[in-house]
Amino acid sequence: MDRQTIDAQLFAKMFLAGAKNLEVKKEWINELNVFPVPDGDTGTNMCMTIMSAAKEISAAETPTLHDMAKVISSGSLRGARGNSGVILSQLFRGFTNVIRGHEELDKMVLCEAFQKACETAYKAVMKPKEGTILTVARGAADKALELVCEDECPMEDYLTAILAEAERVLALTPDMLPVLKQAGVVDAGGQGLVEVLRGALDVYLGKAADYSVEPVKASPGIVKISAETEEAIRFGYCTEFIIVLNRPMTEEDEDGYRAFLNSLGDSIVLVADDEIVKTHVHTNDPGLVLQKALTFGSLSRIKIDNMREEHQEKLIKDAERLAKEQAEERKANADGSEPELSIQERTGVGGFADSGAPTKDIGFIAVSIGDGINEVFRGLGVDCIIEGGQTMNPSTEDILNAIDSLNYDTIFIFPNNKNIILAANQAASMADDKEIIVIPTRTVPQGITAMINFVPEAGAKNNAQTMLEVIDTVKTGQVTYAIRDTFLDGKDIKEGDYMGIGDSAILSSGREMLPVVREMAAQMIDEESSFICIYYGEDIAEEDAQALGEELGSAYPECEIEVQNGGQPIYYYLISVE
Repeated sequence: MDRQTIDAQLFAKMFLAGAKNLEVKKEWINELNVFPVPDGDTGTNMCMTIMSAAKEISAAETPTLHDMAKVISSGSLRGARGNSGVILSQLFRGFTNVIRGHEELDKMVLCEAFQKACETAYKAVMKPKEGTILTVARGAADKALELVCEDECPMEDYLTAILAEAERVLALTPDMLPVLKQAGVVDAGGQGLVEVLRGALDVYLGKAADYSVEPVKASPGIVKISAETEEAIRFGYCTEFIIVLNRPMTEEDEDGYRAFLNSLGDSIVLVADDEIVKTHVHTNDPGLVLQKALTFGSLSRIKIDNMREEHQEKLIKDAERLAKEQAEERKANADGSEPELSIQERTGVGGFADSGAPTKDIGFIAVSIGDGINEVFRGLGVDCIIEGGQTMNPSTEDILNAIDSLNYDTIFIFPNNKNIILAANQAASMADDKEIIVIPTRTVPQGITAMINFVPEAGAKNNAQTMLEVIDTVKTGQVTYAIRDTFLDGKDIKEGDYMGIGDSAILSSGREMLPVVREMAAQMIDEESSFICIYYGEDIAEEDAQALGEELGSAYPECEIEVQNGGQPIYYYLISVE
């Protein structure tokens, strides 16, 4: 093959084929997750991340490399889900920062792009761990650098060697991470990256490949906002549109436009290039905003929503729901018994236990799933709940939308899952008009404890410090089932076994649930433990959960026991110990 450069048309086909290959292999990649849990979703997260960009490239008629670079970078950054998806988006971000300035890609440009991709991804991870997708990416980048100046290495051999090196490094990942060797798998994220590279190379080599892309389904991350007062909505109209520029905006133009928007509203997002400017602003004068925008060019995709009207409709629905719940509660307590106290009512901590909770100037976002757990967070003062977490990681854009929905200058985010922390941090870095504080909660009980310890008078900085300290005192155990045979953490686990998973290891496993729960609890509870909370899932009957609570209360009389309806799927029990 004589071709020594890659033009825009070929690059588009290569990228789409890489995305398609990852999509085809996503379920297989999901099964490579170390923990054999039913929500292992590395392949799904990476697929949804790359498809956020691929669907736009697929729809474009004749995109240039510059156009595709912008689409791939912005699309994957906003669509990133889970740690693997965020890292993949950062690899794309670094890669496209290099190629956007070229009309064709030769070996030298590709080499620089691979180096920048690797550098950007490593910087995005606070504590990079070898034996992961990062290691595979670095192996590919090192090979690209090694061969770039060899004249006897044509483009075909160059790209083939890069993929071969990525595959070689991937095969070594079990030797770098003992947990991979225990489970008998390679790193799932690294495998996903290899599949993207393999799909791209197949197209370059002229192999038959289906690079059509199906439309990405709507995100399952549902944002739910708790009631806020009319006064809290300072600017009533959410205004969005695109300016098709008459001429490229200068830096002075952009600064002046941003200052104008700041004078009329908040929650401002500007995404600009040489041809278009996407604008988002909350304002009381959308007409003035549109008039100003027209001085730069023509407008399209105009969308103006009355947030106060939407808020009023929500209040009505919430009031109807609350009235129904109160009627049911009165009926249930007609015998004179006292209603059970919730966590926040029991503790009286954090300024939200009283019915007359003080007005706060800080907003809160929590990732959660399960009606019962959602209600606990709402009762503690969380303004916005993103449904997801264990069973579906929300994207960076889901979190950005949640940030945008709140009219607070300072917002705390509780990811409540180790696989969402990177996406939350990425969203925080992209929200430049608000102070976003991500508390790296790895489990739902950690998020609940963080909220319980919030003190309105203490200020954001002091509260953040307190939260970081208290979440480390929370132990979390989760009971689910195994989807495949494996040997992990010294346990021979069979498909269908129940598993008790602690914060860093599988603590128990077996064919019957209760013995698994007992053994897990025994390893979590020590002489310093004083409080145990049991959140039972949607597949557990209340009487069974109460019986478990009584059993643990008898076994550990020094501990206070609380049983809550969590309503979470897949995980039969979440148990927190403090």
